[in-house]
Amino acid sequence: MMRGSMAGWGNGLLGVIIFSASLPATRVAVGGFSPLFLTSARAVIATALGIALLIALKQSRPSRADFLPLVIVAIGVVVGFPLLTALALQHITSAHSIVFIGLLPFSTAIFGVLRGGERPKPLFWLFSSVGSLTVAAFALTQSAETSLQGDLLMVAAIVVCGLGYAEGAVLSRRLGGWQVISWALVLSLPFMIVLAVATLPSTWTGISMPAWAALGYVSVFSMLIGFVFWYRGLAIGGIASVGQLQLLQPFFGLMLAGFLLRESIEISMIGVTLFVVLCIAGSKRFA
Repeated sequence: MMRGSMAGWGNGLLGVIIFSASLPATRVAVGGFSPLFLTSARAVIATALGIALLIALKQSRPSRADFLPLVIVAIGVVVGFPLLTALALQHITSAHSIVFIGLLPFSTAIFGVLRGGERPKPLFWLFSSVGSLTVAAFALTQSAETSLQGDLLMVAAIVVCGLGYAEGAVLSRRLGGWQVISWALVLSLPFMIVLAVATLPSTWTGISMPAWAALGYVSVFSMLIGFVFWYRGLAIGGIASVGQLQLLQPFFGLMLAGFLLRESIEISMIGVTLFVVLCIAGSKRFA
């Protein structure tokens, strides 16, 4: 039991680290591509890799009962979250979007109850709420730029993403983590191809290398590899419990900015991170 729990948290942590660069990368990518093309292109690229894995490892098709849950996963994490965040990041900064990422663990936990049948103890909700509010409050102090349209888009993104995470975690118990995201990508492929063709850039000149690199990252890592670890972690460690690791995602993003972009890391960030870790430990204890 303990070994399974640790494996779940280890996989979940790797997924969070990979996802931590997603919003900054999306912010860079929308500087060169439209949100609709970025959403569809990243899905098409990830689907090509997913199909190659499914064929190479000779995976059987999901059952008919798995079709609707896979559609929900596709709507939540393949189409909904990438598109809504890309649209939102045209109006707000990636720093401001962290306010809403702090609410994602709470959203995931709620859908873990509704879709996964989990029943965390009352103290879990206390620790989860305090952790989420702490991250949101910290993010608000780091960004003064707001936009009602951008904020509403991020709220919608958090709701559909929490649903997609929980639904995918339940499916992963039967199909496996990478299989779930791969099949969800396959289901969305026809729509994404049409969307990609319809929103092709009028010209490819002038698109910067950082924008291309950001497209590559969100396609390969954010859209596929991250889910391999994330869904496995949620499936074996518990949706509500492991989902709280997302509270660390903003801080990993800020640390990456510090090491890669030489941005300053404030003492307050370290202090808040330590407090959030305590909240995560409390959530784990009572999940």
